[in-house]
Amino acid sequence: MSTLSPGLRPPADRPVPPEPRTPSRPGPRIAEPAEPRAGRLRRAAARLTPADRAVLWLYLLTRISLWITAHFARWLFPARPGTREPAPVLAPFQRWDANHYLHIARDGYFPAGTGPWTSGWDNREAFFPGYPLLLRAVHTVVPDWTAAGLLISFVAGAVAVLALARIARAYLPEDAAGRRTAVLFLLSPCAVFLAAGYTEALFLAFALPAWLAAVRHRWAPAAVLTALATTVRVSGLFLAAAIALLFVLTAREKRDRRSWRAAGWTLLPALPPAAYSWYLHARTGDWMAWKHAQERGWYRTFHTPWEAWANTWNGAFGHTQTTGYALMFQAELVAMLVGLALVAVLLYRRRWPEALYVALSLWALGTSYWYTSIPRTTLLWWPLWIGLAALSLRRPWFRTAYLSVAAPVTTLVALTFLTGRWAG
Repeated sequence: MSTLSPGLRPPADRPVPPEPRTPSRPGPRIAEPAEPRAGRLRRAAARLTPADRAVLWLYLLTRISLWITAHFARWLFPARPGTREPAPVLAPFQRWDANHYLHIARDGYFPAGTGPWTSGWDNREAFFPGYPLLLRAVHTVVPDWTAAGLLISFVAGAVAVLALARIARAYLPEDAAGRRTAVLFLLSPCAVFLAAGYTEALFLAFALPAWLAAVRHRWAPAAVLTALATTVRVSGLFLAAAIALLFVLTAREKRDRRSWRAAGWTLLPALPPAAYSWYLHARTGDWMAWKHAQERGWYRTFHTPWEAWANTWNGAFGHTQTTGYALMFQAELVAMLVGLALVAVLLYRRRWPEALYVALSLWALGTSYWYTSIPRTTLLWWPLWIGLAALSLRRPWFRTAYLSVAAPVTTLVALTFLTGRWAG
């Protein structure tokens, strides 16, 4: 895609749309001595409950499982048939969007005056700056870029799964709710992206604690965490809308004017995207440069929902794509149906904020030329994993059925990604 780095070019058989058809307190305080780092770590660990530790143990086990899969993938599925040397240890994780984030972190958005006006431009401004900025910071300590990205995802994933389990325990009365939710989430079909150098783990590390703070009516930390989430993905704005709706419903229920004093916090998450748009405008003259980059590079031009469904259906079953890509388009259709069913259930149960969050996500992904990345986005739908956990706690057979189906699918999606094929 880019003349700057051939490594950013997608494989030659990446799906391309067919040619368009004709329409049919006060006072000074004395500073206390700084607490040693080991002491701070011990205090943090002491705040973890046995349930928290069980969830983190599950998280570690699944990370080990993915690393084992990646190790075997580089031996069993070499890039060139007949090779006698395996790929480097971290090569399975150097795929797709991970390369975009690496190049942004290393070279910036517009290196040496290049940009959308340059032939072969890679449309890197489509990616929000939160993850690349953190990657560049971690790289000052971890010299290898890929290892730095994996470290970010490893730490962020632990924070995310811990927050998810705590949200589940707040929603469900069963003692095993948090652990069960974590199991279903960590063994979900697209779980490999929580370990790769992608944004899902980092986004959830901000978004899930933000939601947990919001349901506890701690609006200031919720707004700050949501603002951090918006630096990572545009999905942070969907979260901000859901938290704003939750705030309004809570304030109306309390019938107390003082409850509305925190309303200003709900506007904070809009600042990072606005700042990013200003930055892009200063360099490209386009306030929506990130959106237009998505349109150029990933066919995210607006289409009606039925057009997007028809185009994805054609990619899945119309024999216009190779079998691997056709299968992934089939997964996109299934993920869309799962999302629509989730919104219906949330509306039926009057979970208005959560329904709004998922619905906005579906609208953004379901109005492109065709569906892209909806299976991977299911990782961000925490009501889905809590709902499945609730179902499995009421119907024990469901856990067995879920794991029987999810285990092979999760393994195949992981192998697909780790061997350089389009997945998720």
